[in-house]
Amino acid sequence: MSTRNSQASKAAAREKLRLQREKEAKRAKVRRQLLVGGGVVALLAVAGGVTVAVNAANKPSYWSAAADDKLVKPANTSGTNGTTVIIGDSKNKNVVEEYEDLRCPVCAAYEQAAGAAVLKDAEDGKYQISYTFGTFLDGANGGSGSKKALSALGAALNVSTDAFNAYHTLLYSKDVHPDETKDTFNSASKLISLAQQVPELKNNTKFSNAVNNGTFDKWALTMSSKFDNSGVTQTPTVKVNGKEVQVSGLSSADVQAAIAADLT
Repeated sequence: MSTRNSQASKAAAREKLRLQREKEAKRAKVRRQLLVGGGVVALLAVAGGVTVAVNAANKPSYWSAAADDKLVKPANTSGTNGTTVIIGDSKNKNVVEEYEDLRCPVCAAYEQAAGAAVLKDAEDGKYQISYTFGTFLDGANGGSGSKKALSALGAALNVSTDAFNAYHTLLYSKDVHPDETKDTFNSASKLISLAQQVPELKNNTKFSNAVNNGTFDKWALTMSSKFDNSGVTQTPTVKVNGKEVQVSGLSSADVQAAIAADLT
């Protein structure tokens, strides 16, 4: 009697386990079917059934949607799609091209060491600076900080070239620039908060609204595309009248000398 009861209990347990496994397999199948296109799916048991909440399953990403927006070019730009950003006299025959990514730590080191001197020489009429910005570090490290910071830089440029210069310098400064693996710049509130250190941008609703609304997001993507098609493979890259010059790791005086050597 005891043996039969034991065997029956074991059989019942095996059947219960089989049914449980089938139930879990069905649930797993439902989850796989619902996890489409990277959407976030939540399964909630409600009244013996399943309620499914799908977040953006087939919705394009924020930046994919931004790519379809109407292009708004910042003031103080020129060229195709407003992707020509010139500091100094645009008629100056000497051109210093700078290629940067706003998350780039080597760019930050270059700007901290020599940025002020290079900018001053442009303002003094020795050459014009032409900026091209990429956002490849977003792809390499994840996040959108390069793109968001570039959009905010476009908002600063829309205010004035002086605001652009000051904000550009600030974003690369030692106290502000994040480790490239951290997506610190992927925050409108952070970028606006930092901008309060720039006199022209402090409490500037034109700037803050543009950053919050992503007014220049499409422009940032367009500028990034220009960088991708430039043939430049690393940042910072600096060219003087088309000739690449070494700037990484150099002092301010050495960078100025390297640039001066190729001026006409």
